[in-house]
Amino acid sequence: QVQLVESGGGSVQSGESLRLSCKASGNIPSVYEWGWYRQAPGRQRELVASIHTRGDLNYADSVKGRFTISRDSGQNIIDLQMNNLKPEDTAVYYCHGQSIYDYWGQGTQVTVSS
Repeated sequence: QVQLVESGGGSVQSGESLRLSCKASGNIPSVYEWGWYRQAPGRQRELVASIHTRGDLNYADSVKGRFTISRDSGQNIIDLQMNNLKPEDTAVYYCHGQSIYDYWGQGTQVTVSS
C-alpha cells in the first residue's frame, strides 16, 4: 500500500504561482512513476505531469513551460510548481503513484481567477 497526501492548493489570481506537494508513505519502492492529475467540474481527470523513477518527464501540452514536476526521493515528496496560472487551470489536483496498482491522494483544490 502507498498513501499520498497533497498540500498547497488555494485561490490565486491569473499569472500568479502555486506549489503543490505530495507526501508519499508506505511501499514506495513498488511505485515506478509519480504524477499529478487534475479534474475540473464536468470534465474527465487528466494527466498534468509525471516523472518516472528513471527520470523521464511528461507534461500535458497545456502546461508545458509553466509547470514543473520534481521528486525528492529522500523525503518521498513529489512537487508540482505551477507558474503563470490561468483560469483554465482551475481544478482539483490529485497526486498519483503507479505500481501494479494505482494510488491516489485525496485531492487539493486550485482556483485561478481572472
